[in-house]
Amino acid sequence: MSNLAIAVLTVSDTRTPETDSSGDLIADLLTQDGHQLTARAIVKDDIYEVRKIVSAWIADPTIHVVVSTGGTGFSGRDTTPEALLPLFDTTIDGFGELFRQVSYEEIGSSTIQSRAVGGIANDTLIFALPGSNGACRTGWEKILHNQLDADFRPCNFAELIHRKLENGNH
Repeated sequence: MSNLAIAVLTVSDTRTPETDSSGDLIADLLTQDGHQLTARAIVKDDIYEVRKIVSAWIADPTIHVVVSTGGTGFSGRDTTPEALLPLFDTTIDGFGELFRQVSYEEIGSSTIQSRAVGGIANDTLIFALPGSNGACRTGWEKILHNQLDADFRPCNFAELIHRKLENGNH
């Protein structure tokens, strides 16, 4: 298992540090996997506030991965994908596709209402998960756990980050 520096962002109009169970869950899962929680924030469902925080994390060379939770549904305030997509240098289309596939096994056709997205910006991996604890656990355990493990084969995203660090990039 590789050790990556990961920032966690909760996007919610209602969560507080005391009630942010999905952010707590992601933080616990990533540290259990040997990664470092290097930054954490809670932000209202506002495109520009989300972009402000994530942009700062993308510009920080000590942060390798950003995982957000919340704001990926279809309510009028759910704008996490709209906030993140313009920041991506490359979109990881397969992340959202795979998330919905594995989520279908758990919640059936309700998974169609998930707009989970992934991308890369300034050599930083960014993954946006829905805000429920179940969705966060699914996203971490069935996708991110392996993709952020440099030993996972045949390929993983952790290898890309480590290769860039070895070459003096980011």
